[in-house]
Amino acid sequence: MKLIIISGRSGSGKSTVLHVLEDRGGYYCIDNLPASLLPSLAERIATDAADSPRIAVSIDARNLSSDLEQVPSIIEDLKSKNLSAEVVFLDANSQTLLKRFNESRRKHPLSSENVGLKEAIDKESDLLEPIAALASLSIDTSNMSLQTLRDTVKSQVLGDHKSGMALLFQSFGFKNGVPVDADIVYDVRCLPNPFWDANLRSLTGLDPKVAKFLNDEADVAEMIEDIKAFLDKWLPSYENNNRSYITVAVGCTGGQHRSVFICERLKEIFSSRITNVQVRHRELGC
Repeated sequence: MKLIIISGRSGSGKSTVLHVLEDRGGYYCIDNLPASLLPSLAERIATDAADSPRIAVSIDARNLSSDLEQVPSIIEDLKSKNLSAEVVFLDANSQTLLKRFNESRRKHPLSSENVGLKEAIDKESDLLEPIAALASLSIDTSNMSLQTLRDTVKSQVLGDHKSGMALLFQSFGFKNGVPVDADIVYDVRCLPNPFWDANLRSLTGLDPKVAKFLNDEADVAEMIEDIKAFLDKWLPSYENNNRSYITVAVGCTGGQHRSVFICERLKEIFSSRITNVQVRHRELGC
């Protein structure tokens, strides 16, 4: 049996993830399952099913707070009985969540006459913190379109990562904040910047002209080599610690040139030794 627990703050995209798992992964999906029912659900399916069913359940702040507090011990108990349970946690920055609720006119599950939307969003973060800490995969949907989120679920959750850990290189711009789902962050703003070349300013790190500019800089090659050496040394330790996914975020000022180029180079390097390597450029929307 494979059990995936989807959690996260309201408005972060949990329903979209459940739909992808159901439509593309053949999962039996249950929305808003009371956390206290997890053990009986897992044991019932494991006992009665002849094959190995795939189940995805959504657990969020609509649960009683007392039920949410039980989740860490419930998951530990499942694992002690050799029942696989994986947590995928979705989130977005509070400003994005406020905008999404205002645009959709949906009511936040924790809001009321006495609790405003901003207060409800902040309270939800505190309630879900114990589950967020258990996540083997965290996804920041702040700057994701629905299609990008669907593609992320297909590649990172439904992709073939049985042979090892999934590794994602994500470029970003510091001016828009550090991705909240990053496990390891590198700052490459110290490197020569193609932005100051008028002929390269409108291009991106995916363009051959920008690639040539950066390839000719010794500091860029040295930075890539240092990142490679660190990951070569420490990725096995992450994997041995039962980490299924690692997101390596590389940031420059705007997330357009240097970070994009370096992520592409790292993907080329590690694709030869790791089966599931992906790249995402947050500021480019791809």
